[in-house]
Amino acid sequence: MDKLDPDRIQRLLTDALAAWQHDPQRGAIQRDFVFTDFAQAFAFMTRLALYAEKHNHHPDWRNTYNRVAVTLTSHDQGGLTQRDADFAGHADAVYAELARFSG
Repeated sequence: MDKLDPDRIQRLLTDALAAWQHDPQRGAIQRDFVFTDFAQAFAFMTRLALYAEKHNHHPDWRNTYNRVAVTLTSHDQGGLTQRDADFAGHADAVYAELARFSG
């Protein structure tokens, strides 16, 4: 899968992935997700872990209680690819779904 060009990255960040931050030095995108508690954050990570395994594309992430920081890049391509954009979109959808049930 080819690396995304800067124009495509900018369009994604403006449209579909507006909550994500771009780090052009690392060739990565990053987002912090905040949940009501640890259990909800862990449920989110579990859903993403299943997606990551199925698509053989694994995030760099960090969890502290009710927060999950996710960083995406395609190391083998030296930057962002469509796999990263797809993963970010999936993460956003899971987050929105969990937020609906947080009460």
